[in-house]
Amino acid sequence: MNRTYSIMKNKAPLLYFLFAILLLSGCSGTNKIPKDELLYTGAKIKIEGNEPSKKERKALKTELELLVRPKPNYSFLGFRPKLFFYNLAGQPKKEKGLRYWLRTKVGEPPVLYSKVDLEYNKSVLQNHSENNGYFNTKSTADSTRSGKKAKVSYTVTPNKRYFIREVKFPQDSSAIASLVRKTERRSLLKTGEPYSLEVIKTERERIDARLKEKGFYYFNADYLLVQVDSTVADHKVDLIVKLKTDSPELSKLQYKINNVVVYPNYSINSDDDSTSSDSIVKYKDFTIIDSENLFKPSIFDRTLYFKKGDYYNRTNHNLSLNRLVNLGTFKFVKNQFKVADTIGNYLDAYYYLTPLPKKSIRVEVLAKTNSANYTGTELNLNWSNRNVFKGAEQLTISAFGGVEVQVSGQNNGFNVYRVGTEASLIWPRIIAPFKFETSSGFVPKTKATLGYEFQNRTKLYSLQTFKGSFGYLWKENERKEHLLNLTEITYASPQNVTPLYQEQIDANPSLEKVIEKQLIFGPTYSYTFTNTMQKRKKHTFYYKGSIDLAGNVAGLVSGANIKSGDTVKVFSVPFSQFIKIENEFRHYLKLTEDSQIASRVIVGAGFAYGNSNEMPFIKQFFNGGTNSIRAFRARSIGPGSFDGSTTANTFLPDQSGDLKLEFNTEYRAKIYGLVKGALFLDAGNIWLLKEDLDKPGAKFSKDFMSEIAVGVGAGLRFDFSFLVLRTDLAFPIRKPYLPDGNRWVLDKVSFGNSTWRNENLVFNLAIGYPF
Repeated sequence: MNRTYSIMKNKAPLLYFLFAILLLSGCSGTNKIPKDELLYTGAKIKIEGNEPSKKERKALKTELELLVRPKPNYSFLGFRPKLFFYNLAGQPKKEKGLRYWLRTKVGEPPVLYSKVDLEYNKSVLQNHSENNGYFNTKSTADSTRSGKKAKVSYTVTPNKRYFIREVKFPQDSSAIASLVRKTERRSLLKTGEPYSLEVIKTERERIDARLKEKGFYYFNADYLLVQVDSTVADHKVDLIVKLKTDSPELSKLQYKINNVVVYPNYSINSDDDSTSSDSIVKYKDFTIIDSENLFKPSIFDRTLYFKKGDYYNRTNHNLSLNRLVNLGTFKFVKNQFKVADTIGNYLDAYYYLTPLPKKSIRVEVLAKTNSANYTGTELNLNWSNRNVFKGAEQLTISAFGGVEVQVSGQNNGFNVYRVGTEASLIWPRIIAPFKFETSSGFVPKTKATLGYEFQNRTKLYSLQTFKGSFGYLWKENERKEHLLNLTEITYASPQNVTPLYQEQIDANPSLEKVIEKQLIFGPTYSYTFTNTMQKRKKHTFYYKGSIDLAGNVAGLVSGANIKSGDTVKVFSVPFSQFIKIENEFRHYLKLTEDSQIASRVIVGAGFAYGNSNEMPFIKQFFNGGTNSIRAFRARSIGPGSFDGSTTANTFLPDQSGDLKLEFNTEYRAKIYGLVKGALFLDAGNIWLLKEDLDKPGAKFSKDFMSEIAVGVGAGLRFDFSFLVLRTDLAFPIRKPYLPDGNRWVLDKVSFGNSTWRNENLVFNLAIGYPF
């Protein structure tokens, strides 16, 4: 018996190997192909002939391979796993359960040879070649069978490629021909370039767009003809741009704007434009028909670009529509142009606007992760009035409450409870003594906010915060945005400081600044640039730069100087005076449709002077946490090489600094379905500008690079489209608070050691991507 077991044991690897071969053989997918059918395994394209160069043949082959249809079943190392799971699942009896999921979500049906149209594919390959200058191309198609499989081979024989010798534009004296000639300088048709039908189509669209900017409302790209003369020279062509003789007369006329009529209370289900004369308001160049007097006419003067007598142009057409939508007041925006009943070539412009409900209430329950690594829920109640003063102003009053619980690091019940309220009012214009005009499709706005928040950090202290701001928001375009607050006021007042926290202050006096009364006021400005919405680009970027100038004018006027004892107080509280600058740069490198490398760099600096000896705690920089250096608890890194940890029975005090440097990079890839994965590296630290005896090693020096914290990790992202749930598991590989020379701890990594895991592994649960 023992001998038999030994023999079976020795042959086990062979049996496993044979079983694997048997299993994988099923992945070929031919065992369930119908009797009179064959499994299509793909196509091979061969480029013959000596006329095109080797480089041209290679490029043409790559283009043609993308055109052949259908695509065969997905294969990996000769196996077809998706087809295998499709066959394994069989025909499910109902549209749910494991079998249905395997067949419809994991698997894919067999691609049969009977679905392949050889003649159609052959003509597609030939047409594409000729459309790219390889005139008189020949193509053939053939198929071969092997068992229950079939594959196809296409042979394409292109002739020598044709290139553009000359491009001729219309020379007649008509207004439209003259404008077409003026576009020649920016023509896509270039002498010496290869003939391309796609480029010709794009050129027609370019000319059409240019004519639309010059009043030719009824023109269309189809009214342009590009004739090809291939007899002018050896493998050369002349392209003659012409206006079709049968084009409608309307398309050749240049139109100006006559009347601009606005229906600001239009029902989308009604086509009746009739109205009583007492509801018609004439305002400058506009006719406003508003029977219920819902909106001030001045809104439309600021929003619509067309004025009476202007030539029609597509840019103003689109900008006007964009601005109407951007007001946030209308549910539907419809526009129509009609030939005016007047002498000359004029258009009447009509705008049909359906308002959103004026007032609304919205309740939100949010899953939330804040900058201090606290995760919890928040309940928001929002009341909105979208037209409070009849000028499309938006008033929003909200009340909120939430509880936040730290999910990593030392917590011991130090949770945060928050309640508060905020009111904001947005005017769709710049309220200022000067005139502000922009050609953007986004309405410039003025915003005022006023808010209050009560925060209770259990076992430690409570904090009341009053905030107010007044400023401007404007976008140059969808990529560039500006935010200028003429003033931003914050007043923070502590309450209920516990004996426990007071004991920590006695041991670490720097903690007292957290509960000091703070008064911060002054202008702030931020600029944001991003092109991340362009999903097809390989490289996309995001940049945000901000500057905070707190108390500078007040400090200059009052002559405040804390160093000489001339501290100025407002309502018995010294106001903060500092300059703070922060820059954040992100780069996204698209590798494939489902993978990318995302990177971020943050550089920030703050300098207190005049009425302040140091920056207020809430305005200082922090590091660590779910959206920062994930291998360290939030606000636990630095400053510099300072070790801010305390005994295990107390909380971990938040560490802050005047300077910040942070770098993050992560590889993101789709794993399956809504599950995505990431591998990441985070690095950075914060520093103080001045020496602090209570925090040795915290001051910035020339050796700052030796004090960089580094962490690595991996994570999963569950992308539900409306919400991204993120889990990250990270550990440090460089600890700046260790003695110099011992800060790299990569050699100490020991996943099998429970002590190491407890001290180093950090699990982060968060909402959304870190950057």
